[in-house]
Amino acid sequence: MTLTSPINVLFLCTGNSARSILSEVLLNDLGAGPDGIMWHGFSAGSKPSGIPHPEGLAHLMSKGHAVGGYSSKSWDVFAGPNAPVMDIIITVCDNAAGEVCPVWPHRGDTPPIVAHWPADDPAHVEPLSARQAAFAQVYDLCKARIEALLALDTTAPREQLTASVRAIGA
Repeated sequence: MTLTSPINVLFLCTGNSARSILSEVLLNDLGAGPDGIMWHGFSAGSKPSGIPHPEGLAHLMSKGHAVGGYSSKSWDVFAGPNAPVMDIIITVCDNAAGEVCPVWPHRGDTPPIVAHWPADDPAHVEPLSARQAAFAQVYDLCKARIEALLALDTTAPREQLTASVRAIGA
């Protein structure tokens, strides 16, 4: 299976307020891959908090990212018949990785590639200075992973591509 442009990636986390939002924003901003392939990021949670974490948004803005229009939402939004079809689904927290996910719409007989890229949750770190440092660390980790994703050969056989996407989070 070759992934064709645009490539849709859904980042999942339980609360959809920090790690998944950071990943969504980064992929959307960095998403012009080599050879003109476009990547589109989405994010959702099994139990969404309702709003993106303010410290996460502040860190994204400090790095020059626009954050308007991003929201915390349920993964059910992406499981319905009118949802965008995802090519890759990535869990970014251990809780979401262990939950039973919905059946995702997919292209033909080929379900999305599923991977787990764990990252510590910066949202509940105290005090504030430590939380800000935690957001900076998670941002850097997510950015490095997104850059590795964008560098993958999307024409590789599905098994190889799946292994490569999973290896990014190892």
